[in-house]
Amino acid sequence: MGLLARILSWCSHKLVFGALLAVVTLAGFGFWVYFRDVVDFDLRRLEIIRALTGETAKLRSALADVEARMAAMRTEIAAQQDRSAQAARVSAELEHLSTGLNRLSTTAAQLRENEERLGRMRQMQAESRVRAAELEESLKRTQWEKDGLEIALGRMQVQLKSAEEHKSKMVHYVREAWARHGPYVLLVVGLYLLGPPLARILAYLVFAPLVSGRAPVRLGVESEALPEITTSRSSMDLTLGPGDTLWVKEKFLQASDEGLRKQTKSVLDWRMPLTCLAAGLTELIEMRNMTREAAYRATFSSQENPNTELVLVTVPPGASLVMRPSFLAGAIGLGGNKLRIRRHWRLFTMQSWVTGQFRYFEFVGPCRLLVSGSRGVRAETLTAAAGNPLPARRTNQDATIGFTPGLAYRPVRAETFWAYFRGMNPLFDDLFEGEGLFLCQETSAKGPQEEARKFWAGVRSSVLRMFGL
Repeated sequence: MGLLARILSWCSHKLVFGALLAVVTLAGFGFWVYFRDVVDFDLRRLEIIRALTGETAKLRSALADVEARMAAMRTEIAAQQDRSAQAARVSAELEHLSTGLNRLSTTAAQLRENEERLGRMRQMQAESRVRAAELEESLKRTQWEKDGLEIALGRMQVQLKSAEEHKSKMVHYVREAWARHGPYVLLVVGLYLLGPPLARILAYLVFAPLVSGRAPVRLGVESEALPEITTSRSSMDLTLGPGDTLWVKEKFLQASDEGLRKQTKSVLDWRMPLTCLAAGLTELIEMRNMTREAAYRATFSSQENPNTELVLVTVPPGASLVMRPSFLAGAIGLGGNKLRIRRHWRLFTMQSWVTGQFRYFEFVGPCRLLVSGSRGVRAETLTAAAGNPLPARRTNQDATIGFTPGLAYRPVRAETFWAYFRGMNPLFDDLFEGEGLFLCQETSAKGPQEEARKFWAGVRSSVLRMFGL
């Protein structure tokens, strides 16, 4: 029942918005016709009425002429029939006079005269019958002509009545718009109703297999040193050792020890100010441990979304993590070191154009990263094993946060068609191959992909992803 209700709801939604789209499109064409119309509406209406009245008069005159011709034909048909009948009677009398005892009492000259008259009567009878048949056929064709004239006259009278009664400009221009652009209105509505399903089917059956077979993107070499990930929690405590510096978004800071030097960090990295602005890494709180021996603690949790959880990713020396900065809640530079971020551009690969991500950000160790995710962040580690020298694992593309650069990364077609067709899963999943680890959200309900269902938020999400954010 639930599935049936959803199907009915979807169909009713489509029909309602399809009808609304038809009305809006037709209204738009109506305004187009109105603004291009240089003739006064009332003047045109009077001209149309005069033209229709003239055409109606012509049709009436033609119909009267046809009826007069039909009456003349019927009169002539009756006359020919009478002539044929009269010739038949005379022929019968002549035949009677030329047979039996009458023949014996009739002179030869009279017999010859009777035979000549009989021949003429028979010829007259035949000619009358042929002429009557021709007139019947002509009358039939004339009747068809009359029927056509009556139909045309009826239509003309309907148009004339409509022109006389409808004095509304709006009705007039809507009719004109439909008459001129009706097929385009139907095309727009058809594209709205059938375009997305057909596009999804073609994307899944034709486009996705072509993309899935392309070579993967690899941003670095495999490293034995991998980042360490803590357990995902809604509240995260971390310690700042001597010389450590923390940069964190203000909405995540809950509490901190006294003794840390705090100030505002306008931009996380001035080498990429626009990227930081787009990812929300501006106006950060900078906390620095200026001591040589003491350690201070700070506590973090999301103040906006209770479903957001945090993990602390420790990137050791020699290791790195490719990550979208949108998921970065904070970063820690160890021992007074700055945060090192490498940028990788991939403009000429099929994967970049499919996923819309042309730039990747690599956070180089040693550093620690405070990462946020919807309902938690999960680390997936890929290691070679007996019988599986090249491990591979896929994840929902909307949930991917980051991965180690040694992994081969590429989009592959979603495993089930219906999940994609119903909008429950994107067309592509992320596939990681090799040895390393990747991070993903427990659910994809938060972040840029959540708002992608709304038009402008979807545009923003696409732009952010294009630049690796």
